[in-house]
Amino acid sequence: MVGFEIGDVPFNPDGWGPPEFTDSSLPILPNHPVNVPFAPFSRSDKLGRIADWTRSNYNNPNNRNIHRHNTAADSAFDFTTDDSFGGGLTADDDNTFRLVDGKPPPRPKFGPKWRFQNNRNQLPQRRDEEVEAKKREAEKQRARRDRLYNANRTGGNNPRRESAVFKSSVDIQPEWNMLDQIPFSTFTKLSFTVPEPEDLVNCGSIESYDKSYDRTTPKNERRLERFKNRNFFKVTTTDDPVIRRLANEDKATVFATDAILSTLMCAPRSVYSWDIVIQRVGNKLFFDKRDGSQLDLLSVNETSQEPLPEAKDDINSAHSLSVEAAYINQNFSQQVLVRDGGKVSFDEPNPFASEGEEVASVGYRYRRWKLDNDTNLVVRCEVQSYIDVNDKKSYLTLNALNEFDPKFSGVDWRRKLDTQRGAVLATELKNNANKIAKWTAQAILANADMMKLGYVTRVHPRDHFNHVILAVVGYKPKEFAGQINLNTSNMWGIVKAIVDLCMKLNEGKYVLVKDPQKPQVRIYEVPADAFENDYVEEPLPEDEQVQPPAENGDALDEIGVKDEVEVKDVIAET
Repeated sequence: MVGFEIGDVPFNPDGWGPPEFTDSSLPILPNHPVNVPFAPFSRSDKLGRIADWTRSNYNNPNNRNIHRHNTAADSAFDFTTDDSFGGGLTADDDNTFRLVDGKPPPRPKFGPKWRFQNNRNQLPQRRDEEVEAKKREAEKQRARRDRLYNANRTGGNNPRRESAVFKSSVDIQPEWNMLDQIPFSTFTKLSFTVPEPEDLVNCGSIESYDKSYDRTTPKNERRLERFKNRNFFKVTTTDDPVIRRLANEDKATVFATDAILSTLMCAPRSVYSWDIVIQRVGNKLFFDKRDGSQLDLLSVNETSQEPLPEAKDDINSAHSLSVEAAYINQNFSQQVLVRDGGKVSFDEPNPFASEGEEVASVGYRYRRWKLDNDTNLVVRCEVQSYIDVNDKKSYLTLNALNEFDPKFSGVDWRRKLDTQRGAVLATELKNNANKIAKWTAQAILANADMMKLGYVTRVHPRDHFNHVILAVVGYKPKEFAGQINLNTSNMWGIVKAIVDLCMKLNEGKYVLVKDPQKPQVRIYEVPADAFENDYVEEPLPEDEQVQPPAENGDALDEIGVKDEVEVKDVIAET
């Protein structure tokens, strides 16, 4: 083997590198490089580069193909322009010091290739990356909307539902005189603060809430029971004997129920048409509802982007779903109670029940608010249950959200409630903003300590008779109002404006109608005998309703579709 001779290395006591004046007696090796640019420096000096392999001329394959022989300036060992060796500006200038990364530049993972053909060594700026990321995200959202559109249009052999032309909740007669027209844009600017109310009368009796339903999950769902023997009352304001007694005693000047008042409070969120009958008698004002009014039912997917069809023979039509939702809420409010016979009775019995009649667990609280020095408002509020907290009774309101077909909302409750309950609630707030806001307003009016929301779905998407409870969640009404952007001051501002407007009217009967197509309400003056002989449409008998499909008979037998079912009338006779 050929030996390798290192030779003598001179010692430099003054710094790094060879000494400035080497001993001439030292022999110079024959392989000693000539003109190597050594530079004297101390240990505190910054080191320069040994070799720059990232030089544009050296690393550019195009230049290598054109010029086979690189010049001295193209060499990776050329440091004639390096400031570290005095070839540039002042060697001590810190601004000229650079660190060289020897790693090859990373390949871009996005964007067209033509962007980097001019200069491959330069990566895109951070701002460009953010812009490109936003563009990609927007493209994904656009593609997702297109997929949902195509799925709704072609999936399940069901054509995409066209926007329904909403009808007015009441037929406007030609002899009616329109007095005023109020757009919802004026409602959003109103604000009014009311003092704390006082309880005048408490009636009825309520049962305790069964806390085991708080542990209900889609994996241990519970079948929704039917309560055929319990009577539910939807009595309007002027037919309430307690309100009549309070009016005769001059306890207030304005009277209403929580269902009617919450409709006014949440009017800007409504899409469907509704109407409220206003009666001015002397110096008193009564807010009423018609027999068979839409206020007795519960809207479903009212604020959804995909309106429901109006064909009443379809189980997923707006009218059929409203009846189904009211039916579900009534049964849910009675099932989640402890039915051991123990009840909490208020000062007076249920004012609408006959002796010996079995009634639902409902407590009526007649509360009075002071709107101004001359105007007091009495509202009949409802609570459905109670729980014991620190030896005190906390009142609850019980309501249920219902899912009829996961394809409409795009969120399957059975799969999402366990892991993404917030997403399910957000979808319901988008599709049922008005209904949830009205429930929250009613809970605040009744001074309920907790509002329980149940998630109820169909056993089968085509079976609208049998349902299961998937979950029950509790919320504090005032905190929940803040989460859904429901401003209580604005709610009372709307009520105060309507009351002040109606107080200026002459004695007589009026109707406040939500326009079916536009976000506005109109006030009509109607004859005194209007709405007294209205025809009330009852739900169809079960044998005349659309039954679930007969295919897969075994599965339908299991869920009890073929069982005889008696659908209780949602609208009780008053």
